[in-house]
Amino acid sequence: MEQAGQLHIVGLGGTVRPGSSSEQSLRIALRHAEELGATTHAFAGASLAQLPMYAPGGEGGAVARELVEHLRRADGVIIASPGYHGSMSGLVKNALDYVEDMREDPLSYLSDRAVGLVVAAHGWQAGVTTLGALRSVVHALRGWVTPYGAVVNSLETQFADGACDQPRVVQQLHLVADEVVRFAGLVASARVA
Repeated sequence: MEQAGQLHIVGLGGTVRPGSSSEQSLRIALRHAEELGATTHAFAGASLAQLPMYAPGGEGGAVARELVEHLRRADGVIIASPGYHGSMSGLVKNALDYVEDMREDPLSYLSDRAVGLVVAAHGWQAGVTTLGALRSVVHALRGWVTPYGAVVNSLETQFADGACDQPRVVQQLHLVADEVVRFAGLVASARVA
């Protein structure tokens, strides 16, 4: 239950494959945001797969309405994408396209929201190029990308039952959540002052 003044962090990402590295990475980061006192809501692979391709002025359905509603009240966002051919997946990009429905909001698009980025890829090169692509899209949506972005090399990292076998990867995912929550808190404080 969200309390007045409590930060709300929205996570989106993953793949349609249950237990994907990107989705498990997202969930680890969101759990840490909760440990820091924020409420969270995840839009992971299964729910993102229910989104029709974005059409300006179109009706995206119940999941699209819920996604946009959570993003409207979000103080921060964590995005986790697989690295597909040097960029984010179509699933993640389509979800981000729904931010267009927020263009006329008082805080248009992702304005004043901290956005942390996580990429899970089968090798370092795909991870780094995907991280750059995500940064570009978030900047275009007026989001404040956190300085640190995590790249999870799925060749070297295993996940099982919500846990990761690499403490350094967990530390990186926590750092993404730390930066999102810290920046979101600073912006929320400035609004109240």
